[in-house]
Amino acid sequence: MFIIVLDGAGVGALPDAASFSDLGSNTLGHVALKRKDLKIANLVAMGLNRVVSLKGTRDTEKTLGAYGKMAELSPGKDTITGHWELAGLILQKPFPLYPQGFPPEIIASFEKLIGRRTLGNIPFSGTEIIKKLGEEHLRTGFPIVYTSADSVFQVAAHEEIVSPETLYEWCSTARQKILVGGNAVGRVIARPFKGEPGNFIRSQGRKDFSLAPPGPTLLDVAKDAGYQVRVIGKVKDIFAGKGITDHLPASDNRSTMEAVSYALREDFKGILWANFIDFDMLYGHRNDVDGFAAALEDFDVFLGNFMKLLKSEDMLLVTADHGCDPTFKGTDHTREYVPLLVFGAKIIPGDLGIRESFADLGATVAEVLGCKGVLHGQSFAGKLFNEEI
Repeated sequence: MFIIVLDGAGVGALPDAASFSDLGSNTLGHVALKRKDLKIANLVAMGLNRVVSLKGTRDTEKTLGAYGKMAELSPGKDTITGHWELAGLILQKPFPLYPQGFPPEIIASFEKLIGRRTLGNIPFSGTEIIKKLGEEHLRTGFPIVYTSADSVFQVAAHEEIVSPETLYEWCSTARQKILVGGNAVGRVIARPFKGEPGNFIRSQGRKDFSLAPPGPTLLDVAKDAGYQVRVIGKVKDIFAGKGITDHLPASDNRSTMEAVSYALREDFKGILWANFIDFDMLYGHRNDVDGFAAALEDFDVFLGNFMKLLKSEDMLLVTADHGCDPTFKGTDHTREYVPLLVFGAKIIPGDLGIRESFADLGATVAEVLGCKGVLHGQSFAGKLFNEEI
């Protein structure tokens, strides 16, 4: 069971998008509209154009897989909320957000922990805040604290001023002792960077310290059933390592493709879950339509080769965790439906409709694998096969 999440690749505003200030968002639809000649033949063949209008793409007479779209029931539009719901865990309360920065007591506790003052404490783009405050950080040694529209406490520090190991220790301790209870943000993120004033760049040492899921997920029930549960890249952090048997490191789309290809060549039984982060991290948040489109085309080439290598018992699910419309106002995530594309030798092509929850994906995978355990969501496995599972 290969679960591929295209981070931020939403397919249109949810009915409650207005309450998130996201009315009119449509990540993939708007990317196609702006690009006009988007070349994603394999995604189209899987049925993506049946889910969202993709102006300029060429239709196919025959759809190769089952297709639909899913709504999010959890009150949020962040990575953790989306992934947890995909895995069958629906949140009742949103993670805390800090649109005005963190309250003084949190900053005071963090400064006491690290023994020095901090800079920032504002919602800001990660690449822009090191441009704005990086030079002052070099001069003072004070780390940069910032947040976003997501529930995150992010700490940036130059590798020559604060070693990545020290930064990780700060963030880990803050996760355990400060950002708890009513201030339990979804993620505490260490953001090391390097370079000189005017040319600061974030390094590859990012590390996320996430909350553990408060209930069972697909990963837990699959592991309990004796399956391998292999995850790639930041998926391990999203689930705080819970329910995982193997982790393959990856930091961008290219290395994720390499890790998925490596796993495909191995004979394993269970789940492989991969997140393609560049759509969100590099392009959605930076309003880079052309970059988003080019990454989609690059992924589509990979997808075509990947589909040819699937074995007869394999099943591929392609989806997303939220929207991140690069044409929309601001640079935040957007509250959108996500695509649901299912492919495999035994899968019946057809319309799966609009699913009420992302959790339907987790419920379906659990049923196909014969896993026991209580998950949210309604399985659509009965629509995928000619015979009973």
